[in-house]
Amino acid sequence: MEVGVKAGVRKWQAVREFALGLPHAREEFPWGPEDCVVKVNKKIFVFLGTTDGPQGPGFSVKLKDEALHGHAMAAPGAEPTGYGLGKAGWVFVPLGVKGAPSVEVLCEWVEESYRTVALKRDLKELDARMADSVAGPGAGRNAPTG
Repeated sequence: MEVGVKAGVRKWQAVREFALGLPHAREEFPWGPEDCVVKVNKKIFVFLGTTDGPQGPGFSVKLKDEALHGHAMAAPGAEPTGYGLGKAGWVFVPLGVKGAPSVEVLCEWVEESYRTVALKRDLKELDARMADSVAGPGAGRNAPTG
């Protein structure tokens, strides 16, 4: 099980880093040091909790897209987020269990959750960043002129 926990912590750290890299995202601890969340425009888009809690590393995201929500709910150990949040599309996904989703999939879910609460200007910035990274170095806004 220890190997799973270590892998879960690595995934948790990668998800946290990804979330904090989204436009205007910031980390807060509204209920104490064991309850890490990431917000944009004062709205939570990912509950990260802690890596050493009783459930082990995990996170909750809001997935309105039915396909993504279904995919997340099919992950090993996944369940509707507590406190009634599950009714609004929030899913808790443990990260230290066998068969936990890859970091790429987890980050896709974090991005989807971000998109549900971010302002249009934040989404434009995110989409511009993504377009630049897909086009590669020297493309888009960074392209040399003349």
